[in-house]
Amino acid sequence: MVEVNVQTLVVSTAPAPCVLVLQPLLEEPTETDDHVSSRILPIWVGVAEATQLGVALEKAKFARPMTHDLMLDALTNLDATIDHVLISDVRGSMFYARLYLRQHDRLVDLDARPSDAISLALRQNAPIYVEESVLDRASYPFVYRKRADRSTELEAFKSFVQTLEPEDFEQ
Repeated sequence: MVEVNVQTLVVSTAPAPCVLVLQPLLEEPTETDDHVSSRILPIWVGVAEATQLGVALEKAKFARPMTHDLMLDALTNLDATIDHVLISDVRGSMFYARLYLRQHDRLVDLDARPSDAISLALRQNAPIYVEESVLDRASYPFVYRKRADRSTELEAFKSFVQTLEPEDFEQ
């Protein structure tokens, strides 16, 4: 199992899908001379699911409980908490998740949609994990260029500015 966090959530309007992007937490990026790469795991979700994920990410509160808040309230009243979420499998573009609840010394394992499980985990700051085999099959490289070291150019510019005189601006 690899612990992940939410890198970003891209929300669109229907009928276009939204995408939740997960990224391994402790994985060392691969570096070359001009770029860095790491793995990301995109999970396509519907607009309603993305809205609930956005509410959880922003820690938004409403006057009346939303469905996920109601679920957490029920769990709390049953002396249970979200222990962790595991993205356990992927078949084609369909992801499967397990939601683990902790009730005293008992661990309860529930089948769940990834979007629901992650929405609940985010609300309780519970860890999110992905099976390594799922990352191997469904992740993509996230590549970005390294910024060029411009310290010598900056020092040359500073030296130039310090030598300017008012006469340098006359025409």
